[in-house]
Amino acid sequence: MTAEAKTIAKMQDSLSNMNPEVERASRKLLAYCRQNDWAGHDPYDALNSGLFKALPFLDSRFPRLALTQLLKRSPIDVRGLALVPKTQNPKAMALFLRALLKFPNTVVEDDSRQDLIRYMIDRLAMLRSPGISYSAWGYSFPWQGRSILVPARAPNLVCTTFAAGALLDAFEQNAYEPQNCLAMAIGAAEYLLKELYWTDGDRAGFSYPMPGLRGETHNANLLAAALFCRIYKHTGEKKFAEPALRVARQAAGKQQTDGSWFYGEHPSQRWIDNFHTGFNLEALQSIGRSLETSEFDFSMRRGFEFYRAHFFCEDAAPKYFHDRAYPLDIHCVAQSILTLLAFRDLDPLNVPLARSVFDWAMKHMWDERGFFYYRVLRLCTIRTSYMRWSQAWMLLALSSWLSETDGQTKDSKAENHKVLVHA
Repeated sequence: MTAEAKTIAKMQDSLSNMNPEVERASRKLLAYCRQNDWAGHDPYDALNSGLFKALPFLDSRFPRLALTQLLKRSPIDVRGLALVPKTQNPKAMALFLRALLKFPNTVVEDDSRQDLIRYMIDRLAMLRSPGISYSAWGYSFPWQGRSILVPARAPNLVCTTFAAGALLDAFEQNAYEPQNCLAMAIGAAEYLLKELYWTDGDRAGFSYPMPGLRGETHNANLLAAALFCRIYKHTGEKKFAEPALRVARQAAGKQQTDGSWFYGEHPSQRWIDNFHTGFNLEALQSIGRSLETSEFDFSMRRGFEFYRAHFFCEDAAPKYFHDRAYPLDIHCVAQSILTLLAFRDLDPLNVPLARSVFDWAMKHMWDERGFFYYRVLRLCTIRTSYMRWSQAWMLLALSSWLSETDGQTKDSKAENHKVLVHA
């Protein structure tokens, strides 16, 4: 057997051997989420605390920031003591929907899967932000920024793009009331276009996290541009394609010479992190596919080369920041698997690395009760279970592995057969 044939055979065995492990983890995680009615806590949900109602004098900027950081950083989950309820988060429901659309029958039987898909679509319809005429979504908790307070359920770009993207997935798979799914997604795009899109001379972007803000947050801009391109693909309405290209070109132009992006252009946003970089790369990929253009291929390739080179430790632990080892965050685990799979054609070692990321997470961040921990720090592990940040993202990552490596396993078998025949 040639060296090439051995490499292909080894990769095929790796994929085949991993799937039962992923299926087992997926079933347990899915059961955990269902048992909790898809509701849970969030790293940033401190302002849902009943303490602010009981002690209204605390309801000001600095106490809000302090409680948020305290609950987020605490190695012990004290949200019960702080009277923070568990909630269903629209972004989590969107991630659950995307995962359910991908899972094979080996994880969840088809009849049950279809019932869950219908449930997620119905819940997204119910959880839309109140008081506006568009389809738009916000987080299930208020959160305090450096200078603004964002109310609970106030529509924002990121929640809206994820919800609309999941509904487009359901429409494309003809899953459940597809025309209603498409209508909600188009309504979301209308909201972004009419309420959040802005231009200022040569600059263009989308307001985030609130209407009227004109910063340049690259992942937010690219997520909105990618959604516009998908909507354009289904409707042919150029009013979505033209702003999308303008914003995408601007974001691509802000890429650093080493292939990285800062989170944003404001001086307070000059950091480089794993999952927002992954968002940028996948959004550019989606734009290229929807518009059938190779315009952003060079930017994607440079960005992915930076991603591979800077966001993984020697043991495959995915780093949060590009220039330091800790924290090791479950959201980065999920996004690393998703990004490596999305760009597997660029490097044959992407899939084995994704497997190593999964193995690392199962060893260091998996609880046999059926959920993933939040973070590994230098001196301790924060074992809190977060429904949106942790479980929903990991369910999507695991479903993507099972969906996308199944075809690659078949392709590997066929290619291995060819190599063995010619050898």
